[in-house]
Amino acid sequence: MKLKNKKSSSYHGHKYKKKYPLEEAIVFLKRQKRANFVESVDVSIQLGIDTKKTEQHVIGSFILPNSVKRNVRMAVFTGGESAEKAKMFGIKLVGMNDLAEKILKGENGFDIIIASSDAIKTVGKVSHIIGPKGMMPNLKFGTITDDIELCIKEIKEGKIFYRNDKNGIIHTLVGKVDLESKKIEENVRFFLKHLIRSKPRSVKGKYIKKMNISTTMGVGIKIDLSDVVS
Repeated sequence: MKLKNKKSSSYHGHKYKKKYPLEEAIVFLKRQKRANFVESVDVSIQLGIDTKKTEQHVIGSFILPNSVKRNVRMAVFTGGESAEKAKMFGIKLVGMNDLAEKILKGENGFDIIIASSDAIKTVGKVSHIIGPKGMMPNLKFGTITDDIELCIKEIKEGKIFYRNDKNGIIHTLVGKVDLESKKIEENVRFFLKHLIRSKPRSVKGKYIKKMNISTTMGVGIKIDLSDVVS
């Protein structure tokens, strides 16, 4: 899409340095030129955390009130009845040592890995491959679970995973550009409340410092925090 002219201070009526109420920012998103696909709507939130301190890392998962279903490819480390249930959802990469062997040989047709608690040792065999990609199953994500069926259902219904990056910023999906404006706003406010509840106890001072909202190919719009954080 056409990007901002360096000499211009606005785009489609949106002033780059100005901070907008959330509802108004979403109006600007809707005005932006569309790509030839349905773009995602994402938020980037700068947290007041010290990323050098592990106890201040923010990681978790949530399901939006107005969910966005995605085509997520899953691999499931489990056996027995849980393995059969996973296969009933159409998941092909299911198993224990046999699945680990496939990954060691180069299998990478998955976006998320789920594991039952008795499969952790087996997952460890491929940790050097999936770890650097951020795909290790995690209790905080809920991807280490003995209720494999529920976990798969939640992911198919739009469960979203997030974690702060090295700069203390969280990037996450909050909708699609063709979703009603009011529903996008509801999703953003829901996630912010969830994020505030997840504030690490050791964090002092301002927790939510900055926030931008954007579409996949669009420009970022600064949000007035007084409108979204009480």
